[in-house]
Amino acid sequence: MSSTIPVSLPSHAIAQRTQRRLLAQDRWHALLRAGSVVLFFFLWFLVTWANNTWLRFYNPMLIPTPMAVLAVGIEMARSGELWTNITASMYRVVLGFAFAAVMGVASGVVVCRNRTAASLIEPIVEMFRPVPSLAFLPILVLWFGIGETSKVVFIAYASFFPIFTSTRLGMRQIDPVLVRAAQSMGASRRDLFRHVELPAASPSILSGLRMGFGMSFFVIVAAEFIAAESGLGYLINNSRTFFDVARMLLGAIVIGIIGFIINIALGRLERRALRWQPKPGAR
Repeated sequence: MSSTIPVSLPSHAIAQRTQRRLLAQDRWHALLRAGSVVLFFFLWFLVTWANNTWLRFYNPMLIPTPMAVLAVGIEMARSGELWTNITASMYRVVLGFAFAAVMGVASGVVVCRNRTAASLIEPIVEMFRPVPSLAFLPILVLWFGIGETSKVVFIAYASFFPIFTSTRLGMRQIDPVLVRAAQSMGASRRDLFRHVELPAASPSILSGLRMGFGMSFFVIVAAEFIAAESGLGYLINNSRTFFDVARMLLGAIVIGIIGFIINIALGRLERRALRWQPKPGAR
C-alpha cells in the first residue's frame, strides 16, 4: 500500500513566487494607468475632430484639439513663459505646504499628548475647519497685500486641516498594548514617542501630508486668480480674458501633470518609509 507524501515548497521559493506575482500585478496596473491616459487624449481628439469637421455642436474656438494645446505649450516653453509660471506656482505651493506640514503635525501630536493643549486647540480648529478656505482669501489679501505672503498663508491655511486631522487620528488609534509593553520595559516618555507612537501613527501622518499637498495645489489656482502676476492660475485667468482656451487648458493640464508626478513621488516615499508594513495582497 503506497501513500502520497505532500511536498511543500521551500520558503524562499514561495517568496520568489509571491514576488513575481506582485511584480506582474504592478506591471499590469501600470499599463492600465498609462492606457487610461492615452484613452483620455484619444477621446478628446475624437470629440474635437467631430466638432470641427461635421457636427459643429459647439464653437470650435472654445474646444481646441490636443495638438493645438501641445503647440501652445511648446511655444511657451521655448519663450520661457511656461517655466516662469511653473516656478512661481511651485515656490508658493512648497513654501505654504512646508509651513502647514510643520504646524499640522506638531499640533496634531500635541493635542493627543497633552489634554490641556487639546482643550485649547481643538475647539478653535473645529470651529474654522468647516469654513471654506476661499472665504478667507479676500481677507488675507487685505491683510497681507497682493504679494507672496497672502498666497503662502492661504495655502498653509487650506493645507493645515487635513494634515492636522490625519495626525490626530493616527495618534489616537495607536494600540495601547504597544504603549504598555514599551512602558513595562522602562521606556521614557521621549523613547515612547520616538520608537512607538510616531512609527505607529506614521501611516496616517503620511496620508495626511499627501492630502495636504493635493489641497495646496487645489487652492493655488484660486489664490493666483485674485492677486498674482505669474503662476499657472494667473495663466488660466489671464487667458480667459482673451478667450484663449488653448492656454487655459494648457495651464490646467500642467497643474494636473505636476500634481500627478508629485503624488507618485510621495507615494513611493511613503512606501519606502513604511516598508516594514506588509504589502496588500502579499500572502
